[in-house]
Amino acid sequence: MSNSKRLIFLPLGGAGEIGMNMYLYGYGAPDKERFILVDVGVTFPSMDGTPGVDLIMPDAAFIEARADRLDGIFITHAHEDHIGALGHLYSRLAAPIFTRKFTGAVARAKMEDHGQDIDRIEVMEAWPEQVTLGDFKVGFMPVSHSIPEASGLVIDSPAGRVVHTGDFKLDPDPIVGEAYNPALYREIAKDGVQALVCDSTNVFSKHAGKSESGLRPHIANMMKDASGMVVATTFASNVARLKTLAQAAVDSGRSVVVLGRSMKKMLGYANFAGLIDDFPPIVDVEDAHDIPRENLMLLVTGSQGERRAASAQLANGKYLGMTMREGDTFLFSSKTIPGNEVGVGRIINAYSEMGVNVVDESAGHYHVSGHANRPDLEEIHGIFKPKMLIPMHGEHRHLRAHADLAAERNIPSVIASNGAIVNLSGDTPDIESHIETGRIYLDGSRLIGAYDGVVLERMRMALRGAVVVSLLFEDNALIGESWAEVLGLPDTGAMEPALQEALERSIDEELVTAKKATLMSDDEVERLVTRTVSRVCKDLIGKKPVVKVLINRLVD
Repeated sequence: MSNSKRLIFLPLGGAGEIGMNMYLYGYGAPDKERFILVDVGVTFPSMDGTPGVDLIMPDAAFIEARADRLDGIFITHAHEDHIGALGHLYSRLAAPIFTRKFTGAVARAKMEDHGQDIDRIEVMEAWPEQVTLGDFKVGFMPVSHSIPEASGLVIDSPAGRVVHTGDFKLDPDPIVGEAYNPALYREIAKDGVQALVCDSTNVFSKHAGKSESGLRPHIANMMKDASGMVVATTFASNVARLKTLAQAAVDSGRSVVVLGRSMKKMLGYANFAGLIDDFPPIVDVEDAHDIPRENLMLLVTGSQGERRAASAQLANGKYLGMTMREGDTFLFSSKTIPGNEVGVGRIINAYSEMGVNVVDESAGHYHVSGHANRPDLEEIHGIFKPKMLIPMHGEHRHLRAHADLAAERNIPSVIASNGAIVNLSGDTPDIESHIETGRIYLDGSRLIGAYDGVVLERMRMALRGAVVVSLLFEDNALIGESWAEVLGLPDTGAMEPALQEALERSIDEELVTAKKATLMSDDEVERLVTRTVSRVCKDLIGKKPVVKVLINRLVD
């Protein structure tokens, strides 16, 4: 490997997966680079693979070990998969944070929640403002997305200009936030773009993306035609959609009530950033009870079927005194994220049983994506004309399809999954090497490694059940009888002794006949008891549970 200075790109999360975004850029000789970090995101757990886990985030061990060479952290926008781990991991990173105003408000709240110093957050204006950090000069390039003030990054270094798109779409009228500005992008590109690091999420969507403003007439007509109360849900951070829904409600003679903490927070951040001065008036839920149902529209959280959100609570019967009735309408102005179908389906079925009319986005009238589709990506390739392209923000199949799309314009690219160190300095991108990457779990209030064994043990207990055995010894002899507690296992049939009784009897028999050398060793006793429990359970109920043996010895 050459010792000359070069520009590198290293994804720690978000490449080869959708979510959990964390990307490093470095400039310098190998092992002497100075770094900037882009985004500190999370992804969400599933009961299948991560039961009991609260959040999942990238393992930042690589940059933690080089934190003295980390000059800054840039957050492109305030979606959880880009900002959600900031408070959790900041103490390990401890570099200044750069955001735009709306994102900065969200970042401050996350830092405060974890006792971090909010003064480390520096709010910047959009391009052409740049900040200089060592060999890097970085500015925020405004883009349209499904959250206010989303931005790409313009990253200048001695090796050339990199455009990191972040999440984006081409929307000429996004309702809230900056519109697509091809003239600005051409200005940024006029002196050449060394590398375009680009969103790949919707590369398989072959039609041009739709504008947020195109939803207004459809939502307005739905509100006017609906009888009874209307309840609508969408992503809490989609402030433009909240405004569209609220305005349609007011235009059809309905008062607007907002239910759900996260939605209220996002509206508060947007108001702080001066983005929704003309948002329709909101009525407190306490006053809503005095308004006829046919004159109400509730904006609620829980578009992804979250059990504790307002939409699920209403489906269960009542939330803050509000109830759904036959003839009411519930609108999903959102797309169901893969993996959330069961939770969303549970809510839809509950409303169906109530006689509520459920409307979703399947007709394409009530939701548009926040990501660039294939024709939009082609347009961006044509504007920036990069020397090379690095697909990001997508599963491997998305990255590969985006690389193939770039090849149609003879733009060289590589598929850089998490851990790939990509040299961006030459005429073509080159994967120099790989580092080990992984995940960290937030489990309760503790951060644990994905390979620490905690979640694996939890999964084993969930699948196999557990047996806890307690033993008391004096002078290497069992005092009394063993005690067994059975957890998560079925009992035996009526014609056989209870499982707990069968286990205790078999354990006692094995210990009575065991050799003295075995009884003197805790390890040997544990192995003997574990084998006995596994054999008895397999014989009686067809399962081998997780076994925990508690050994106590009386000492003179």
